[in-house]
Amino acid sequence: MTDQTAMSAEEKFGRELVARTAFQKEAVWLPSLAVHHMNAGQTFIDGKTFTECLIEGPAVMAVMDGTTFDGCNMGMAEDPRTLLLDPRGEKIAGVIGMANCRFERCRFVQVGFTAAAESLDQLEQGLLSARAQAGE
Repeated sequence: MTDQTAMSAEEKFGRELVARTAFQKEAVWLPSLAVHHMNAGQTFIDGKTFTECLIEGPAVMAVMDGTTFDGCNMGMAEDPRTLLLDPRGEKIAGVIGMANCRFERCRFVQVGFTAAAESLDQLEQGLLSARAQAGE
């Protein structure tokens, strides 16, 4: 006899969220997205496209290979480098990994960013040049 236990609404929602590859014009609570991926056995979020979304924390995003930002507002800070966290070891724990994800015209609120040194330098230059273009 097989167990016919129905899937809870929360589990169904989580599975559907993990299966999605595109998010458009919606608020995305990054901690929730990460937890649903972890529950599905995925240690990081991979291959998603976010277009004109509000990406909400509190969270620290580990920017992994293939992740890009185009025309995004990365967050409010007097010094944009405040949004960047420099890892001290070879690995980073307690962050939300994002690989091969595209963020197009998104706005980030209460999200910090970390990455390998070279990627972190690129993020810093992008933040500083965006601020200069805005005339701040």
